Amino acid sequence: MTASAPLVMEIVEAAPRRRRWSQTAKEQLVAETCEPGVSVSLVARRRGVDPSLLFRWRRQMLTPAKPPPLFAPVEVADTTPVLPLTASLPSGAGLIEIELAGGRRLRVGRDVDAEALRRVVSALERP
Repeated sequence: MTASAPLVMEIVEAAPRRRRWSQTAKEQLVAETCEPGVSVSLVARRRGVDPSLLFRWRRQMLTPAKPPPLFAPVEVADTTPVLPLTASLPSGAGLIEIELAGGRRLRVGRDVDAEALRRVVSALERP
C-alpha cells in the first residue's frame, strides 16, 4: 500500500432548530439596545440573535399601545317640532287650513310647494 493523503471527515449537523426566547430574555436584550452608544446590530451579533428579530421585539415593547376608543353617552331627543293646534295668526296672513279624516288639521302657508303638499296629504290620509 502506498502512502496517501490523510482522510478528512466532515461532520454535518442537522440544521439548527428555532430557539425559543423567554419574555425575560427578550426584555433584557431590548433593554441592552436602549443603552447609550449601543446599536441593535451590535447586541444581535453579541448574543447570536437575528437583528430583524431584535428590531421586532423593540417595536413590540417600546411602541405605546393605542388607547381604547372612548365612548360618550348619547341621549336621543325627540326633535319633532310641536305646533299648537290653534295658531293665533292675524286674519289674511295667507294661512291655509286643511281638515283631514280623523279630525287632523294641516296648516300651511300660501307659499307652500303644491307637489310637496300633495305628497304630505296623501301620506297622512293613509291608514
